[in-house]
Amino acid sequence: MSATSTVLEDSSKLSWADQMLFRFESVLTLIGGVVIFLLVFLASANVLGRWIFELPIDGYVDWVEQAMAFFAFLGIAYTQRMGGHIRMDMLIGQLKGRLLWFSEFVSVLLMFLVTLVLIYGSYMHFYRAFQIGDSSLDIDLPTWPAKLVVPVALGILALRLLLQMWGYIRAIKLGGDEPIAVPLIENAATVAAKEAEAVMGSVAEEEAS
Repeated sequence: MSATSTVLEDSSKLSWADQMLFRFESVLTLIGGVVIFLLVFLASANVLGRWIFELPIDGYVDWVEQAMAFFAFLGIAYTQRMGGHIRMDMLIGQLKGRLLWFSEFVSVLLMFLVTLVLIYGSYMHFYRAFQIGDSSLDIDLPTWPAKLVVPVALGILALRLLLQMWGYIRAIKLGGDEPIAVPLIENAATVAAKEAEAVMGSVAEEEAS
């Protein structure tokens, strides 16, 4: 399942590194959002141009295909930091303390190893496209910028996974239930309580205004 999470902070070097990387991840996610926003305008212009003037935008499909890499991958590390990726936690959700943090560490380690393989494969794919001058079918749009986004985004994800492994190792050493710089997955009751609190807060603000 996917879940919301809380990431705790303190004055440690780990927390500082987590916050610095999170700022960069937030910028990348914002760029991905801007790309989606621009695609909405592009789609509207394409539809209106075709409908009113019978002049669709040249290479519309090519632009959409290239843009997909940006909004699909730029937010991947941000989502990992926030604990937003799909996960099956029926078993892990029953664990507590050091056993839980060890299980999470093993999971993140496996993700890190897979990510390294994907970085290599996607970089080679980009490099081939760059070398041969690969381009789209319609308007000969170069494909290598979009293909470069994938290894770069996965590289940021690898850094995030390294930080989380550091956090889980620290949690295994120190014990406790509130480790730093890792997503603490909240149960359904906690999520529902926070959502109800947010709704009640919004209602109260509207009544006050």
